[in-house]
Amino acid sequence: MASIMKFQVTFDCAEPERLARFWCEVLGYVVPPPPEGFATWDDFKRSLPPEQQDASFACSDPSGVGPRLYFQRVPEGKAAKNRLHLDVRVGTGLVGDERLAALEAECARLVALGAVHVRTLLADDVNESCIPMQDIEGNEFCID
Repeated sequence: MASIMKFQVTFDCAEPERLARFWCEVLGYVVPPPPEGFATWDDFKRSLPPEQQDASFACSDPSGVGPRLYFQRVPEGKAAKNRLHLDVRVGTGLVGDERLAALEAECARLVALGAVHVRTLLADDVNESCIPMQDIEGNEFCID
């Protein structure tokens, strides 16, 4: 049986391009160039039937290491806690006050982008500190 070497993470959402651009800022991802024959993504969107315009958007890790993120518009809103969430790893290798300072600095940066700070979970005997947050459409993620 062959191993799967690549995968993408798909977000159901209300505004695909807006959410994709938010995650580009969070992760340092980039929007790929528009399809061949189109100077801009807006030119491409205008070529689609109205019901397909703004239906999806994607972004990717410029280094090619991280997964592609795909955002698709769905009619229903978010109704419950995510069963899966992303952990944005900003404190790797850090402990104690140094780790907490890095997490809080990243939290402040992401709040300025429109994210919501849910709470700060301080280190205990088992876990290091982390900060649960929500993106601009209410999807949960953690800074850890």
